[in-house]
Amino acid sequence: MVKQRFERLHHGEVVLDLCFPCQGIWFDEFESVQITPGGIIELFKLIHEHRDAQRLPLRDPLHCPRCNERLLHGLDVAKHGGKFNYHRCLQKHGRFTTFAQFMIEKGFVRQLTAAEISDLAVKVGTIRCNGCGAPVDIRKDHACTHCRSPIAILDPTAVEQALVRYQQAEVKRTTVDVEALGDAIVMREREKSRQKRMKQEPENAGIIDTIDLISAGAEFVWNIIKR
Repeated sequence: MVKQRFERLHHGEVVLDLCFPCQGIWFDEFESVQITPGGIIELFKLIHEHRDAQRLPLRDPLHCPRCNERLLHGLDVAKHGGKFNYHRCLQKHGRFTTFAQFMIEKGFVRQLTAAEISDLAVKVGTIRCNGCGAPVDIRKDHACTHCRSPIAILDPTAVEQALVRYQQAEVKRTTVDVEALGDAIVMREREKSRQKRMKQEPENAGIIDTIDLISAGAEFVWNIIKR
């Protein structure tokens, strides 16, 4: 596996372990929900760049790279709809997810309906599972019999919607509301002045002390970032 660094929500960075030959990601603990929206876009671009790389079958069973215990298969519901699967460590060291399942989790891929699978089966018959790479005969199975991944497709509309959603979230995350920040700074300094008057009432009672907008604003923003 190779390490790739992405920005972490609030502060710091997330270091992910990626395996391009088996198209998988190892997430330590809760790293998959700690990546910024911008980081998710960068990871999607990286996955797309290696879409044609030679794919190797996943080892069966999979083992935790931290403690070497066997990973347990799990199934969860994505925030934006659809189900995705992964393999997790019982010792809570993390989880292994294929690229395809990560894209389902983050809303880039949608699952096919039963009708769509039936229509596809007339033309194709057998496809490769986007979860583990095993062959799936969609004429009789609507999910992988090996890892139970549902049949999914990289839908251009889903990709576009997901990219827009994450781009908007990244802009919102990195943009400071100047008006709200100014109001917050004034309220903060007013409270400090009130507390000061309680100790010693000055002649200009009720008027806020001189504010250093740079230092006060920097301190306020830092308190938001480090939460």
